[in-house]
Amino acid sequence: MEVNFASMEVNSRSKILITAIAPLIWGSTYYVTRHFLPMDYPLTGSAIRALPAGLLLLLFTRQLPQGIWWVKTLVISSLTISGFFVLVYLAGSRLPSSIAALIMALSPIATILMARLLLNERITTPKLMGGILGIIGVALLLGGFSGTLDVLGLVASACAMLTSALGFVLTRRWQPPVGPATFTAWQLTAGGLVLFPLALVLEGPLPPQEPVTYAGYAYIIIFASVVAYLCWFSGLAHLQASTVSIIGLLNPLTGLLLGILLAGESLTLFQGLGCLLILTGIMWGTGTLRLSRTRA
Repeated sequence: MEVNFASMEVNSRSKILITAIAPLIWGSTYYVTRHFLPMDYPLTGSAIRALPAGLLLLLFTRQLPQGIWWVKTLVISSLTISGFFVLVYLAGSRLPSSIAALIMALSPIATILMARLLLNERITTPKLMGGILGIIGVALLLGGFSGTLDVLGLVASACAMLTSALGFVLTRRWQPPVGPATFTAWQLTAGGLVLFPLALVLEGPLPPQEPVTYAGYAYIIIFASVVAYLCWFSGLAHLQASTVSIIGLLNPLTGLLLGILLAGESLTLFQGLGCLLILTGIMWGTGTLRLSRTRA
């Protein structure tokens, strides 16, 4: 059940491709949240996303934290799961799917700085330039949006970006003593256990929903939680935190594409240029451009 890159003997590019599955899926959660899930139940929706996914993984991994890892798991899960899910849920329900996803694209710069402070990771020119190109691309994408943006949604999205970046850097710093599947199970379960009682007290039981809503919940449990987090923490186990964060720039591209194809949001010439810059930033920041030139 563990996604172990070492045992699979995959190269650096394959690690990057597997990790990239996570932001591609996460970019779609904004659309699913906004169009299929109830807006007034952010805690309940977050608990539903986390706890069933964590328990499902625990059935396969059958291993609980030991010693200090109870505390470390709670700290990391508070940043990457419970707090993050609530903030993303709020952002997804109050912002257009493309805008909510785009703000998360600022995560690479935040992660690069945090990784320098907490991990002593060197800030290399390719990663820095990749992050800068991503920011420019994001600015172009945002500049193409016309309309009113919800302030609470913007704040929630920005806080989600910062808390997740810190949680991922701490994961890399502390180096979990287990594989990605087990550690993902710990985090999702811990985050869900924190959220579930809060949801019951503050929001009450979820009223009956339409079948499409349950389908939306199933999607975020299986794909946005189990599959995406397995891929993401597999990347963090074998790639630098700053490199993984650059891959996260794929997140807004998914959100933008779904917004265009399914929500009728428009794409301008500047937004198209922004997409190109983001893709270039990802390739430069992760070293795939360099790898391509070397093998040519």
